[in-house]
Amino acid sequence: MPLPRKLASGWASSLNGSARFAMTDANPTPQAVLPVQAATSAEQAADAASTAQAAALVTRVAPSSAARRSTQEQLSAAGLVLLEPCERLSQWPGLMLHSALLQDFTTAEADILGLAMLRLRAQPGQVLIAEDAASDWMMLLLSGTVDVTKRQIGASDDAQEPAERARLAVLKTGAVIGEMSMLDGEPRYASCRALSVVEVAVLTRAGIAGLITQHPGVSAKLLVKLTQLLAQRLRNTSNQLLKRLHKTTPP
Repeated sequence: MPLPRKLASGWASSLNGSARFAMTDANPTPQAVLPVQAATSAEQAADAASTAQAAALVTRVAPSSAARRSTQEQLSAAGLVLLEPCERLSQWPGLMLHSALLQDFTTAEADILGLAMLRLRAQPGQVLIAEDAASDWMMLLLSGTVDVTKRQIGASDDAQEPAERARLAVLKTGAVIGEMSMLDGEPRYASCRALSVVEVAVLTRAGIAGLITQHPGVSAKLLVKLTQLLAQRLRNTSNQLLKRLHKTTPP
């Protein structure tokens, strides 16, 4: 039996409305997608801007204008031999095991870091870092032994005799050298001299900025590790100072 006209009309309207809702749910119109796309694009733009600002912050801290030669020029002027880029950093014998800097890096992350570094060689007696010099790089000791010394109070600026210098540390494979001045742009606190044939990987402030923009995960891990190393060094220095104060304080 045919449906009454008003009922049939209402039923058809209901069906058409359901179909429209079903079509809308299954295949959203471009108008519904546009706000989501716009929000995603805005977030991506904000992330890119934040990354660029972080990279700029790293390079903003610069040494004095007299020291703004390229890293290659500075290292070559010191008589150090520049080698090929530091590829496959993870393959250096014992480095991943002994380096506190690389303890939490995967081999792939370590290799990415290595590509941002220069490799160089020094002979026994050569100075890797000179006290009071201005430069914007740090070193990762790949092989060999390095002596870290500082001028005694009252010694001349060019003092090199053992009696005029205090030994602070002897560093071996995996140690990080010069990270403090690289980060804050201040003159070098101490001198580092090769005790044997030494190979190091050099990372500049510009290299860190490049990692921030191209490999943010690796750069974040690197900066966290550097912060941990500096915090540990500060803690050790504070403990040594307290011990000396305790020895010199009368009972």
